[in-house]
Amino acid sequence: MVSEGNKSKQTKREQIIAQARRDQAARQKTYREKALKMFPWVCGRCGREFTGRRVRELTVHHKDHNHDNNPPDGSNWELLCIYCHDNEHARDQVADWYQHDGSGQTPQSQSDNKPFAGLADLLEKGSTGAEKNRKD
Repeated sequence: MVSEGNKSKQTKREQIIAQARRDQAARQKTYREKALKMFPWVCGRCGREFTGRRVRELTVHHKDHNHDNNPPDGSNWELLCIYCHDNEHARDQVADWYQHDGSGQTPQSQSDNKPFAGLADLLEKGSTGAEKNRKD
């Protein structure tokens, strides 16, 4: 049984999502259509060509990652296939993760592991033990 409060929250949530989708579609309509008219239907990374219904697999990538920066000359855009576009954003997320550790400072070496620390001593002990065995 769904209470009136939950129904009201769900309706409000659906309205917000619907409005966000409408806003996104309107924003994409403007710069996506312009980009598809300005640029050849080729992925800027992998070079695959797209025609017909497959054009929907091309996305407009904002080079500076600012979706509100849409200059009329298209200088902030490039067409990327959905795979290259996902890869581009994944690389940026990984790079950001490595650059920031949450404290606002660039992290230093993450590892204090020194696998060869004390190796010289071990080798010296090992050679001394080997000489003893030969003498016996």
